[in-house]
Amino acid sequence: MGAERTPYYRADLARIHHEGFAFHAEDCAPGILSLLESVRSRHGLVVEIGCGSGLLTKHLVDAGHRVIATDASPPMLDIAREYAGTVQEIRHLTLPDDPIPQADAIVSVGHVVNYLPDADAIDRALVAMADALRPAGLLAIDLCDLSYGEARSAPSTGGWVSDDWAIITERSVPSADRFVRQMAIFMKNEDGSWRRDDERHDNVLIDTSSVPELLSRHGVRADVGQAFGSERLPEGLRTLIGRREA
Repeated sequence: MGAERTPYYRADLARIHHEGFAFHAEDCAPGILSLLESVRSRHGLVVEIGCGSGLLTKHLVDAGHRVIATDASPPMLDIAREYAGTVQEIRHLTLPDDPIPQADAIVSVGHVVNYLPDADAIDRALVAMADALRPAGLLAIDLCDLSYGEARSAPSTGGWVSDDWAIITERSVPSADRFVRQMAIFMKNEDGSWRRDDERHDNVLIDTSSVPELLSRHGVRADVGQAFGSERLPEGLRTLIGRREA
């Protein structure tokens, strides 16, 4: 997500993710909406970090929230503008350096901060989120623990196919704090031919048990958990739910 790195989720992969991998946002939406009930009742502002194509954003908007949706991928934002509904603002934002708007709640699904280049950048992003919360503001995000890699230590390959696209993904854990996906992406052209793109996604894994202490130094009391509500998260994916002091 850094300015000098090849952007994640270029146009073809952004479309595939939107059409074929909506399940995580769908699963998490009910729990996040429940956490946000008090924010909606006072017409507070929700900032979504890593909104992607607007899968969670649409749930937030449909529930009556004021939302600023942000992401580092311009192709993802292009889809979100068409899909997410009446969003207050859709903004290009790259962590950890771009300023986060002051908010009554900050939410994120899809372990966005783990896409950052190293643990220091992740810490800076988490602190930026804490500092952007208004008094009594809510933080609700997910992130990958070190155990995420432990559960996937054996290299594996998977594939998904639709009428218009296909993707082959090879997963590996080259070190205890790194989870890598190498993706070969195939998209059908209008003339029936196929084009190929490749993306490599590196996720930095962290000891999530240390995050509450980090945030407490910035006025946010948070807990690491297993879910936002009743959904079942993949092994090693953790929720971080907290509030800024009133």
